[in-house]
Amino acid sequence: MPSRAFVSGVAAVALMALPCPVFAAGPIVFRDKTAATGIDFRHTTGGSGRKYMAETVASGLATFDYDGDGRLDLYLLSGVPLEGAPSDPRAGSRLYRNVGDWQFADTTVAAGLDQRGYALGVAVGDYDADGWPDVYTNDFGPNTLHRNNGDGTFTDVTAAAGVARGEALGAGANFLDIDGDGVLDLFVANYVDFRYDTHRTSLVAGRPDYARPREFAPRANRLFRGTGQGRFDDVSAAAGIAAHAGAGMGSVCFDADGDGRTDIFLCNDQRFDFLFHNEGDGSFRESALAAGVACNVLGAPTASMGVDAGDYDNDGRIDLVVTPYFNELPVLHHALGGGQFEDVAARAGLGVRAVAAVKWGVALVDLDNDGHRDIVITCGRIYEPAAGERSAWPPVLFRNLGNGRFANVSDQAGDLSACSGVARGLACDDLDGDGRVDLVILNRDGPATVLRNESPAANHWVGVRLRGKRAAADGTGARITVVAGDLVQVAEVHSGRGYQSHFGAWPHFGLGTHDRIDRIEVRWAGGTTDVVGDVPVDRLVTIVEGTGPTDTAGSTERGQP
Repeated sequence: MPSRAFVSGVAAVALMALPCPVFAAGPIVFRDKTAATGIDFRHTTGGSGRKYMAETVASGLATFDYDGDGRLDLYLLSGVPLEGAPSDPRAGSRLYRNVGDWQFADTTVAAGLDQRGYALGVAVGDYDADGWPDVYTNDFGPNTLHRNNGDGTFTDVTAAAGVARGEALGAGANFLDIDGDGVLDLFVANYVDFRYDTHRTSLVAGRPDYARPREFAPRANRLFRGTGQGRFDDVSAAAGIAAHAGAGMGSVCFDADGDGRTDIFLCNDQRFDFLFHNEGDGSFRESALAAGVACNVLGAPTASMGVDAGDYDNDGRIDLVVTPYFNELPVLHHALGGGQFEDVAARAGLGVRAVAAVKWGVALVDLDNDGHRDIVITCGRIYEPAAGERSAWPPVLFRNLGNGRFANVSDQAGDLSACSGVARGLACDDLDGDGRVDLVILNRDGPATVLRNESPAANHWVGVRLRGKRAAADGTGARITVVAGDLVQVAEVHSGRGYQSHFGAWPHFGLGTHDRIDRIEVRWAGGTTDVVGDVPVDRLVTIVEGTGPTDTAGSTERGQP
């Protein structure tokens, strides 16, 4: 998060290189459903007026089906009162059960998730392979792992699992399978070395403001290896992760070079980003600079906040999009093959409004089901605005034109441009089962925003839910290829992504006008492959390792949940 003075030579050159995007009237329409959902959540930074660094980076959110009813539920993270702030019995993260028809019920207390931790990041994964998704939060202070009991409740198993992580200021978190043994491991990012005893403020225009991240020492991150016995071993030093300190924010675990092993990408605020390459022997090599993903096209580190991984140009390689500070262009790392990337954001047309705002949550997701992944970004300021500056910003939506370029269609996307907030986390998932991906935005010191995707339903789609046997039970780390005629798409199952958030565990594929799928190939993290042929469209398909599809959910009637 740069100071106000950190503007840019970098941004200026990027803007000069920015091509004017060809306008495309994108058929992407969102309607604000927040008031009708019953979600009464309000995020708090827990501020006391002392300008603690933790307040600036809170918080992410998660979408996942915690009770197995086939509907995606919401877990909205929040801070709690910090030192010197008055008590607030309502403060804290909240779990909302999706009961259908755009209604959500607060089940936080009944589910046992009424923790009082200062939650920043979240990852969801079935760490004990019992078929139920568990929840890990990365906090300011000790972290928390909640085991899903399979009956709608959770139990805090942090101490038994050995993943508390100690006192630190958290960031992103990810479950992953390091070695393809079917047992989930856990990557935990740390932000800077902020504690109450290291607290300081900056003086801006004669008034106290939040200190800048470079005023604090960087922190190393943690890697925990799952034992398969409900515990994790801290292998941070042995794996090479602890040797690299930064200012971690969003993170994603993906196969950067197509070698079948999961790598770790971490955004670092005002420092070079990290790419921890999985060496296949339990160790990782930091290779971001060599791979071309440490910084932007100008060779400058950005204030990297959030990241998502997906194949935006359907060339079979997973790309990265990274959100930075204001007056900085989003970074689009196009995968060239062989583990090499090139920032093509300016060439792709990612600019205009996105340059002016501080950018946080991000997703590569097909919002109009045309077979091309779009980019949506949430925005909101950090520091106190100067005279004439804005704090609240609407999201930015770039429609993928299918030719390597994007068009900013934010103002043509229904209620999207009216949803201004001081946003942080973003989750993109199909909340009502109609085959169109919806949006949930977590706003700092404000309510959440829930946007229903009401784009025209002319295009087809498929969702894929995986069930591993020898591989990870929830399919984490698997690569899915969907072939429908001349349209070939790939996606991976990620646990933790965007800005310290979790979503998309059932990968969604838009199919355009293709009304039949020739085949779906699944390369599990353990290296085995399943191929399922002649798959119907417009539904959620479940594929079980070694047996093919066992059931489908959804409807061939468009628009029916």
